[in-house]
Amino acid sequence: MTRREQELLSAAAITTFKLNGQFLALAEELARPAGLTAAWWQVLGAVLGEPLTVAGIAREMGITRQSVQRVADILAERGLARYLPNPAHRRAKLLTPTEQGRDAIARIGPGHAAAAGQLVKTLGEQPLADAVAALGSLSAALEKAWLA
Repeated sequence: MTRREQELLSAAAITTFKLNGQFLALAEELARPAGLTAAWWQVLGAVLGEPLTVAGIAREMGITRQSVQRVADILAERGLARYLPNPAHRRAKLLTPTEQGRDAIARIGPGHAAAAGQLVKTLGEQPLADAVAALGSLSAALEKAWLA
């Protein structure tokens, strides 16, 4: 690895860490009026389309199974999600949102739309699409190189 390659890797990591912090702060701000936290929103969002196991959510979100389990249990305790039997695995239950959980996510919609509009106004739609594509490529490359 050359010095320039090392600098690029470091810059990518530092920029990504900063971006992650910025997105988490924005997510907390958007989720708060709906009575959610960013972590609760993340886990509920992962199961909006279909029920998933805790391990499946963790893989999808790139976070630990233990942290998803803690959040999933809180969501279930608060009536925002519930566990379903999993026909494929007796012990690994599926998590699904309740109507209360879906309603909470829906309350985030207007703020989310406003934030998206502001970001596009600031950056531009195509540059944002290009950034999303570049981040996806970077994530895929990291997975292929080290995490596979």
